[in-house]
Amino acid sequence: SDASGNVVKNYDDSTETKEIVSSTTAEQLQSAMQTVVTQGTGTNAKISGATVGGKTGTAQHGEKNSKTPFAWFTSYAKSDSNGKEVAVAVIVEQSDAARSEVSGNGLAAPVAKAMMRAALKN
Repeated sequence: SDASGNVVKNYDDSTETKEIVSSTTAEQLQSAMQTVVTQGTGTNAKISGATVGGKTGTAQHGEKNSKTPFAWFTSYAKSDSNGKEVAVAVIVEQSDAARSEVSGNGLAAPVAKAMMRAALKN
């Protein structure tokens, strides 16, 4: 959707899909990502009333890693009440945070949380 909430493109549910991992592997990955949010490095993405999974990270850049790292968080959420689902990826390339304070949980997860919370509203 665009900034006004208008649908830009609808995807046909009948589009052919291909399984790329087994259901067991997918369940293990979901469990690991949910643990990241409930008790790991992504706790800033917790949303009351939703199941949330995520993965935090930082990306070095600059010659010999001379610049402040980028912070990122990739995530998904499903509302416990209305069944809505959303996936979000956030990268923060510029921040006033000290190099030692740059983290996916500290900078990117709160942005992802706000986006997911808005998408899951009734």
